[in-house]
Amino acid sequence: MHADAALLTALRDHYLFSALTDAQLQRLLSTSALRRFDAGEHLFSHRDPATRFFLLLRGGVKLYRASAEGSEKIMRLIGPGESFAESVLFMDTPRYPVHGAGIEPGEAIAFERDAFLEILQGSFATCRAVMAQMSQRIQSHWDEIETLALQNSRYRIVHYLSALIPAGAHGRATVTLPARKMLIAAQLAVTPETLSRTLRSLSDERLIDVAGDAVTIPDVQRFRERGGGGPD
Repeated sequence: MHADAALLTALRDHYLFSALTDAQLQRLLSTSALRRFDAGEHLFSHRDPATRFFLLLRGGVKLYRASAEGSEKIMRLIGPGESFAESVLFMDTPRYPVHGAGIEPGEAIAFERDAFLEILQGSFATCRAVMAQMSQRIQSHWDEIETLALQNSRYRIVHYLSALIPAGAHGRATVTLPARKMLIAAQLAVTPETLSRTLRSLSDERLIDVAGDAVTIPDVQRFRERGGGGPD
């Protein structure tokens, strides 16, 4: 696919591609494709052969598992600028570990797994840099698992909102919830009622102001210091 300057800049800021040379990046893009999707449309299903990984450009995607009874457990919500399914890169027999479906219309770049691996195999320096970045990502996922497993619902919700705040933000900040509150609640392993109740409590304490899917945080430092803790 053709890449304009804005797309190349976005790729340069992403951990998977930041270590690639211009020639390597152009080589990877030459085998990639733009994938448009609708709300509810699957990009892949659990256990499908995994030949591609993705970078979301627009819209939203949910990664989830389904029980035998048909209920969903959302593992992760993907927003623009985030990659997903890159865990298939180093599997001997790559298969997607989850379902991936749109939660609103959007588009993503689909990268060929084999093309990316060929680039890494051809440059030890590039491979080492990418692996270092992936190790940091794995550590952050372990931190998320700890938060979900060990902390109360208020802490989980505050931690989630904090992760949406732009890096380096001080004072006032406004973030946009990347999905419907029902989906966010499912990701955080809380009920929708608990999420709504906690947001109201944080609002009553003047730590946030909620208007639709926009959450304004008047004082980021105060929010982080006083937001967590408390009973469920």
